[in-house]
Amino acid sequence: MYKDITGIILAGGKSKRMGLNKSFLKVGEVTMIERTTELMKSLFDRVILITNTPDEYKFLGIEMFEDIYKNVGPLAGIHSGLAHSITDKNFIISCDIPFVNKGVIEFIINYKTNKSITITKADGFVQQLCGLYSKQDLQEIVELIEDDKLEINNSQKCGCKVLQLVQKLDAEIIDIANEYDGYEEGMFLNMNKPEDFELVRGRMNLSS
Repeated sequence: MYKDITGIILAGGKSKRMGLNKSFLKVGEVTMIERTTELMKSLFDRVILITNTPDEYKFLGIEMFEDIYKNVGPLAGIHSGLAHSITDKNFIISCDIPFVNKGVIEFIINYKTNKSITITKADGFVQQLCGLYSKQDLQEIVELIEDDKLEINNSQKCGCKVLQLVQKLDAEIIDIANEYDGYEEGMFLNMNKPEDFELVRGRMNLSS
């Protein structure tokens, strides 16, 4: 159990492509948000949830906070999580990555680096919403959010802001497929579309 790292779950997405709140999609016997919460509680002494609809998640019995900056995409969730954390190190994860497990999270946490952000590259994408972030970077995040040059109402640009943060701070990006022995293809699959959900259900059925 990590007492010096806060576990932060992001459940602020509008799930437009999915057509419904993907936090409550059932994978196996539990919903995605329940699965993610139990995973984080098995690792971290303090776990918080960032959501703009806290009433929907009261049943989880964990601390919840809303975005401080509204309509800015996932970077707002990262900002709010770090702002409400009392630890320097924080493991941030979105609630729609069903195959991430305890082993790979611990691998990311214990990866030797002097960078303030540690994330992975897997399945052809940089996985920005599953990694270790530092509270010390709060000011950098605020500057990105408040940057007048970006159109904060454009969802694509909102999503790119996390990537901008990663690039600006020269984050440690682990080539997880080559460096983690327990890696499996699709481990970082995000459930963004109905097809993704069906793929996840199929994989779950095969492994059961």
